[in-house]
Amino acid sequence: MAPRKPLKLLFYVNVLIVVLLLSYKFYLNLMLPDFQSEHSKQLQAIHQRLGDSDHFSFAVIGNINNSVGIFEKRIIPALNHSDIDFMISAGNAVSSGGEDKYRALQGSLNHLQRPYLLNFGENEYDDFGSYRFYEHFGPHFFDFHIADSHFIFLDSTGKTPWQWQRLWLEDLLKNDKAEHRFLFVGHPLLKPDNPPLFDNSENYLQPKAFREALLGLIKKHHIDAVFSSNLPMLDKQRIGDTRVFNTGGGGGLVMNTDSSFYHYLHVSVAPDKVSINVEEMAIGQHAAFKQLESLWLAIYSLFYVGFLNFILIVSALTVAAIKLHHLVFVDKDYYPNYDLNPEPWLKKPLRIAMFSNNYLPFIGGVPLSIQRLKDGLTALGNTVWLAVPRYPNHKPAETDVLRVPSLITMGQRAEFRLANIFLWRTVKQLRQFKPDIIHVHHPFWLGSLGLFLARRLNIPAVYTYHTRLEHYAHFVPLPGALFRNLISHALIKRFANKCDAVIVPTYSAEEYLRMIGVRVAIFVQPTGINYHAFQTERSESSQLLRDQYGIRNHSVLISVSRLSNEKNIDFMIDALAELKRKNSTPFKMLMIGDGHQRQRLQAKIDQLHLSDNIILTGPVPPEEMALHYSLGDIFVFASKSETQGMVILEAMAAGLPVVAVRSSGIDDVVQEGKSGFKTLENRHHWLQALQKLIEDPQQRQAFSEYAKTFSSQYSVNNVASNVKGIYASILAQRQQQAQKSTRPRA
Repeated sequence: MAPRKPLKLLFYVNVLIVVLLLSYKFYLNLMLPDFQSEHSKQLQAIHQRLGDSDHFSFAVIGNINNSVGIFEKRIIPALNHSDIDFMISAGNAVSSGGEDKYRALQGSLNHLQRPYLLNFGENEYDDFGSYRFYEHFGPHFFDFHIADSHFIFLDSTGKTPWQWQRLWLEDLLKNDKAEHRFLFVGHPLLKPDNPPLFDNSENYLQPKAFREALLGLIKKHHIDAVFSSNLPMLDKQRIGDTRVFNTGGGGGLVMNTDSSFYHYLHVSVAPDKVSINVEEMAIGQHAAFKQLESLWLAIYSLFYVGFLNFILIVSALTVAAIKLHHLVFVDKDYYPNYDLNPEPWLKKPLRIAMFSNNYLPFIGGVPLSIQRLKDGLTALGNTVWLAVPRYPNHKPAETDVLRVPSLITMGQRAEFRLANIFLWRTVKQLRQFKPDIIHVHHPFWLGSLGLFLARRLNIPAVYTYHTRLEHYAHFVPLPGALFRNLISHALIKRFANKCDAVIVPTYSAEEYLRMIGVRVAIFVQPTGINYHAFQTERSESSQLLRDQYGIRNHSVLISVSRLSNEKNIDFMIDALAELKRKNSTPFKMLMIGDGHQRQRLQAKIDQLHLSDNIILTGPVPPEEMALHYSLGDIFVFASKSETQGMVILEAMAAGLPVVAVRSSGIDDVVQEGKSGFKTLENRHHWLQALQKLIEDPQQRQAFSEYAKTFSSQYSVNNVASNVKGIYASILAQRQQQAQKSTRPRA
């Protein structure tokens, strides 16, 4: 438990942060008043403070940049203890124009015990801050009088056309009778004698025509002082009798040199005199504290982002807290539970409900495996009930099978049917059946209905992973790559993790499920085959079939597959065309199965002049499959979409050696060099292996004997017994969980 203590502490810290964030957000938005038109309020405060006095003083400070450590903690206390009557920011009071930065500045200014005014500078304009400045403080350019002094503020950001400002300023100065005039413009008019590092023209008032117009007006009309910011330094120059200041030491980054240091300007005004002194703040800020201040400002900024973004941030932290809680407090045991006792369920007959999106008379691997499992479980004394789609030629009066009518059929031969999952009769019959467990065979549609009903009935659900969905992208009305690479895997993962357990036919399938993130119990249990049914000797019936297919002294290749894109049948056709060109040994391949690609494949066979060599037999009833296998010498296969390849096991039970493309499912079943060959998806390699078996009857016989022995372990009886053991384990696990949840706590 020791390693979990840091995680537990982290969890509680995370929860505390979420609570504090929510509390502080509530406080800021509901308890603190909003602020608007501050300049009008501050001007009233200045006039009330000065009354009729014509002697006053004020501080000019630039580049505050939302500083807490310097401006709020050091400069504001100095101003509060000075004799100034008000403070003016020459620009860049905020680090950017975001709402959060304006709110943070207002929090700092609340500590100032003097009225204040802000000039509209570059930072105030940044991040769409112009409308926020206008709302919170006032116009971007304005003027006012105090006693016999005239204060004029210009917009140097480009937000207001400079031509209009020039005309406005010229009109003001032309008719102005004030004794003293002070001009505030965010960007400097003059370049310092010793410019700062990384200096560029954008730091100064632009465009050039605006700058020259102002310089002309300053020379023409008496102005006591011009104040700007935007450079992190102090610069003092003159234009005639006008003193020009850049003041940039209000809290932003400075270089701690003779010209770049923390300071403010103290301006004293009398009827006959204006004195301006530099008040140097003999302070520096340690780099570590500067970083902490930046961190605090970033945190503080969170509270003034939009409500939606704030909710997203808090939600993300909450999710992190939940994840941490799961890591810390939820016990995990990665070993099997050896305390389970499945014996009670092993000894009694079980009632099993199965849900599948296809079933007989549709011929395919999934329907056949379900039928065999059903027969095996029934032979062991259990009762199995099926909910499957209705087909036009299904057997009537199946008391243990509910045939659900289809809403939609897909494929040229209607191979895939979307049954009506909204049929109340399904729920009614299932309740009447009273299952102990529900077994679903697909991760969607009827499979999803089975899982939903298992949850409603509070009984376990087990899922058999039969199909590699990513190979069926051509059936889905979505971009192939999207379904193949993302949706198919996410669908299987999500569905499997909702079930109590998953059954897979091979270890490679188990590895795949673990790789995509399936966390529930996985049982490896191959699909069963009617092993003894395939021990068929060649008989009169088989001779009739040989005559029907024109088999004489041919090497007979058998393949069983649905005629569909994912089965890779074109690969075999192309390979056999090459075999015919290179090999004089006569051969025939019986391609058993049906599907929507049949016409196209037949056209290809005809085009390659293989009509005498490759025969598309169409579907063969399950009871006749053994007879067809008995015709063959070798079983060939190229599909890469199998989870097990049940037809390969059947062929091996019939004594056929195998030549197949290596893939999941195939790799677990075919024993390389013992029951057959597994090759790369390479036509040359595949043909090499096939020719070797065609030309070597002794090796073929040895492979045949091993294939029979190996496949015998997959008999239906063995598989059904093992699956009942899986059911029993799942039911025992469910009972144990129920007992734990109802056990009184000490």
